[in-house]
Amino acid sequence: MSPLDWPKSRRLPNSKRFGACYDQGRKIFTRHFVLFILQREEAEEGFRLGLTVSRKVGRAVWRNRVRRVLREFFRLHQAMIDRPLDIVVVPKRNLDPKCIDMALVEQEFLPALSRLVREAGGGITDARSPC
Repeated sequence: MSPLDWPKSRRLPNSKRFGACYDQGRKIFTRHFVLFILQREEAEEGFRLGLTVSRKVGRAVWRNRVRRVLREFFRLHQAMIDRPLDIVVVPKRNLDPKCIDMALVEQEFLPALSRLVREAGGGITDARSPC
């Protein structure tokens, strides 16, 4: 398997796990997103990603674009996170879906992942290192 593959095991499986992230997970706020991060007890490798993009963001075309860009960011940077985490990303209302691109997402998520590195003391590689 290539290190850039995005297998089905990287998806958050059901609404029960989403709810657990919302209720028990740690929140990280960025300018346009809220990340809910929950440590899993299972010894499975890596993280699982869940995306919640509401209709308030815009029409289906724009919501799907937001999902595609977010998924691509995590696919390209999946080597940075090697702990069993559940991550749910929720865009805020102030996000303009027409302006979202990889540069915007990297600008917001790389510092958030660096903060996780500092606070976790390992398990996540340095966000500034190349993937």
